[in-house]
Amino acid sequence: MKQTTRLTRNSEGELLRQKTELKDLLNYHILDLLNKAPRTGPFDMPVIDCHSKAFPDYLALYQQPGLYQAGDRTAVCFYTYDKVFDGKHGLFWAIYYHDKDRLAFFRERFKEVRYFITPDYSMFGDVHVMENLIRLWKAHVVALWFILELHAVVIPSIAYFDLQHLDWTFSGYENCSVIAASAKGHTRYASERRLFMEVIKYAVDHLPLETIIVYSACGQDETCLKLFSYAIQRGIRIIIPQNTLRERNMARRVENGR
Repeated sequence: MKQTTRLTRNSEGELLRQKTELKDLLNYHILDLLNKAPRTGPFDMPVIDCHSKAFPDYLALYQQPGLYQAGDRTAVCFYTYDKVFDGKHGLFWAIYYHDKDRLAFFRERFKEVRYFITPDYSMFGDVHVMENLIRLWKAHVVALWFILELHAVVIPSIAYFDLQHLDWTFSGYENCSVIAASAKGHTRYASERRLFMEVIKYAVDHLPLETIIVYSACGQDETCLKLFSYAIQRGIRIIIPQNTLRERNMARRVENGR
């Protein structure tokens, strides 16, 4: 019996070694992460649920590690250029290639962070749909890593590029009562504002929303809140945490007496 047990264990160990080697050969270690979460929709998008009752009081950009503890509940967000957080040494690629050294670097970088907003990979209406789909999937993958490896609260950020594909850009967020949105850079022109407000309307109409966390650079909240009028009318709470741009613009308004 002892010999049989030993052989069985050895066989299991050999099978595990072979599977690990195959993942190395196929660059498929990401499967270990994806298999830990349910998937949904026609593209098997990983499900990210958020029902947090504690909300960020400060939003620090990825490139501002000195501000990761600026508030009692600071959330790290990625409302910046993709190159800043998604270069060839970025977190997604560390996850994808199972780069242990880079993953250790990110664990150290984020070791005190308990709140994240999903990465804001840029999406465009004039590129191949597959490109946008891959960028959305990457945001879900990184979010899973934050949840499963860092045990953090992750708030999904709205991503969109037109109104025709909102069904799958919101895929995996169907059960969220809390989401995030950036009002910066998407609302300069009237056409952008209209699109943004339609996206917010879609979110309110299709998700069990209670709260929207907003990244805003406006020095005056009234300006920003107009974009969320539909949500406000339906009882959704809008929270605008502080961030460096907002603080700067609010200070300028005070200096100018406005």
